[in-house]
Amino acid sequence: MERIQSINPERIAWCCADHGITPGELASEVDLSATRMARVIAGEDGLTFNQLRKVADYFGRGVLFFLESGPVDEAQVHTPQFRTLANQKPDLSPKFKALIERVERQRAVYLSLREDLDEADRPRFNPPDLPRPDPREAARLARQWLDLPAENSFGTYRAAVEARGVLVFRSNGYNGKWQIAKQNPILGFALYDSTCPVIVIKKQDWETRQTFTLMHELGHLLLNRASSIDDEQDMQSHEGAERDANAFAGHLLVPDAFLASIADTERPEDVARYDDWLERPRKAWGVSGEVILRRLLDAGRLTQSQYTAYREWRAPLVSKDGGNRQYRHREPKHVFGDTYVRTVLDALNARHITLAKASSYLDNLKIKDLHQLERHYAGL
Repeated sequence: MERIQSINPERIAWCCADHGITPGELASEVDLSATRMARVIAGEDGLTFNQLRKVADYFGRGVLFFLESGPVDEAQVHTPQFRTLANQKPDLSPKFKALIERVERQRAVYLSLREDLDEADRPRFNPPDLPRPDPREAARLARQWLDLPAENSFGTYRAAVEARGVLVFRSNGYNGKWQIAKQNPILGFALYDSTCPVIVIKKQDWETRQTFTLMHELGHLLLNRASSIDDEQDMQSHEGAERDANAFAGHLLVPDAFLASIADTERPEDVARYDDWLERPRKAWGVSGEVILRRLLDAGRLTQSQYTAYREWRAPLVSKDGGNRQYRHREPKHVFGDTYVRTVLDALNARHITLAKASSYLDNLKIKDLHQLERHYAGL
């Protein structure tokens, strides 16, 4: 098969460095010999189109990227939001960096489709100005802005945030391009954009943990108007922007009026029974016992030793691998959220995009699954 000789080897070398791999490791990933790849990098050999496409797919780039002349302009390749996250967490894996770029491409798809549709009923991001030094008041105003009812779950919190023009993605539980591996400490990140920010949440066994991550990332967007990426340590931080986002999330999920309904006199001596003591408010507010206890601690109604003992008793919660794929057609809704999926289906129904395009935008759903998703939204 004819080989393409006009490949820009500097761009392959740049991508290898950007992903923290050697050309030899790249060769192994795309089923080429190390010698052949070395010759390509040296400008002494070419690749077939299929081989170049494998290289492009591995790096999440288009084939044309490697045919353009000149060096890579990193400012054009990586967005300011991407660079912000990479600077905050310099040790991000190549796979995670690829996930961030994939999220950015999904947002671009959404905005493009939204332009083609009637935007009268499309959610717009128009956040209130919040007093950053006062997390209690900031949370009160944000809760009012979100129009939250007294009882909630992760689903209702997510819907409320999406209704205010923020896309909310949740990583998939299955091994694939939308998964955040359980051993990865990252719990979530937010990409700030004045038109359409995106929050990405790591799928967890307990949705209450996802809820706190969601509101923590929302805090970064509303308080700091900046992109952010957070791991477990950040969620426990008492410094700077992380402290502010944690306080904001705690007050938003458990306002003072909610906290006043907790009876200290009924608190058991054994920390192992705290979850039973807090069962009703936990379920009603859609939060974990730890969030309520943290609020009680900050309010001076719980000692540090009691809070620490509870945390030590509570087993670490990690996301599960795998699951039942019987409802494969609903996975795009779980991953990308209702707003995104409805926009894709509306564009398909209006014939702005083809079935093949809709499939590619919805995690490469098979056509039969896509039709099943349409029936699901139609209530059939």
